[in-house]
Amino acid sequence: MQRLICIILLLLKSSAIVYGSRTDLLSCLRSSGVTNVTTQSNALQFDSLFRYSLQNLRFTEPCVHRPQMIIVPQSKIQVLKAVGCSIQYGWEIRVRSGGHSYEGLSSTSDAPHFVIIDLMAVDNVHVDVTSSTAWVEAGATLGQVYAAIAEKTRRLGFPAGICPTVGSTGHFAGGGLGILTRKYGLAADNVIDVLLVTAAGEVLNRKSMGKHLFWAVRGGGGGSWGIVLAWKIRLVSVPSTVTAFTVLKTGRDSVTEAVHRWQYVAPNLEKDLFMRVQVFGVEQMGKKKIRASFHGMYLGPQDELLSKVKESFPELGMAAADCQEMSWIESVAYFAGTNLSDLSNRYYSGKNFFKNKSDFARKPLPKSALRGLWPMLENEVGGNIIMSPLGGFMNETPSTALPFPHRAGNLFDIQYVLTWYEEGNNARHVEWMRNLYRYMSPYVSHSPRAAYVNYPDLDLGFSANGLSSVEEAKAWGEKYFLGNFDRLVKVKSQIDPHNIFRNAQSIPVLK
Repeated sequence: MQRLICIILLLLKSSAIVYGSRTDLLSCLRSSGVTNVTTQSNALQFDSLFRYSLQNLRFTEPCVHRPQMIIVPQSKIQVLKAVGCSIQYGWEIRVRSGGHSYEGLSSTSDAPHFVIIDLMAVDNVHVDVTSSTAWVEAGATLGQVYAAIAEKTRRLGFPAGICPTVGSTGHFAGGGLGILTRKYGLAADNVIDVLLVTAAGEVLNRKSMGKHLFWAVRGGGGGSWGIVLAWKIRLVSVPSTVTAFTVLKTGRDSVTEAVHRWQYVAPNLEKDLFMRVQVFGVEQMGKKKIRASFHGMYLGPQDELLSKVKESFPELGMAAADCQEMSWIESVAYFAGTNLSDLSNRYYSGKNFFKNKSDFARKPLPKSALRGLWPMLENEVGGNIIMSPLGGFMNETPSTALPFPHRAGNLFDIQYVLTWYEEGNNARHVEWMRNLYRYMSPYVSHSPRAAYVNYPDLDLGFSANGLSSVEEAKAWGEKYFLGNFDRLVKVKSQIDPHNIFRNAQSIPVLK
């Protein structure tokens, strides 16, 4: 490790940054051994590569400003060289590990000259069962992480998100909510070391970066601190048998009663039981109806689950037919809607246009608020609301433990989702989402109205060039990080005073 750091320092140590031409940058990359570079001059290859890791089709449309080139390093050393050349010649950098950024922040920029460094080829996962840890390279997807763990053991898992094509780096950097969060916390709560390349050309680990930067990179959002090369994660214990379940309710009255009761039950269940609810519109026999899917997982056998739900939530009416016993890794595939053999496939074939927003609820929504929601969802195909309970581990951890502050006092998080497939109609769909968000304003957290940084939303405010002042950035920064925002600004100002690593909602620096 020490030898690697010495090599890196020699590669990246450079003088003041000056803007160079595309030819300058290409020459630097090639002389450094970074040859997997695609430019816009090769239109078909460039378009295919640009789209490959970009999940939201809103950012593939012709009006979106694209990078001048896409660099796909083949090793950690090549990542370092690509970063060094880009900084040396003044090119703005966007880094992709999975491409799931809801607002395209890892793929787009208003800068006149920027590059994408796509980490898809730097994706090894090294699992050590003896120490219950793993080193995850920056380009690995969550599916690759899960599959690598399961290949070594069925008694260990990791608490992170559902979608297997999400990049681990972006997910960990923003916190990382998932089905095991109530038991073991966020993904970031279980990061125990990191290798980070800074704007100054340093490669830092947990010891060398110090406690403040190590705190910031685990939940302070991606794109602000540097480029992560790898994460060391703590794996968690899972039983040999877990039980996944799905219970459906249809019709306004049935859904209202069940969802209303869920708010009081789900955040207070024992840590081994996670139950979220997704509400959406359906059409049956020509009539539009509302449906709720209550689904989740219990870390134990089916008979125990049925007994516990019958006692705590009898109104749900859960039956044995709603449940399936399986291994933890099989539950990962179950919730992803895929096969075990496909977990490591980083390409997502179901791409669409989408707009998402988020909230945190500190008190239950009244039935009147729920009833007002249902007609909106019934009349918009592709619109749905996902409510995921907090509590458990999250109640036991201070809001300042990591930059992610939404812990004790929050009952559940809400994700609003709208997907569509037709081109050229973004404005109407985005306005529907904004109306839904406005409707929910009286019923969710306020002063400020909180949001989850891994569900970025440029409606909260943004800087076109990533050079916003601290006061301007508070418009979104305090919603994502609440009282932790000021500390993040101080860390950013120390580690990247010239604001090299930035995007439309990055952490600003003190002037």
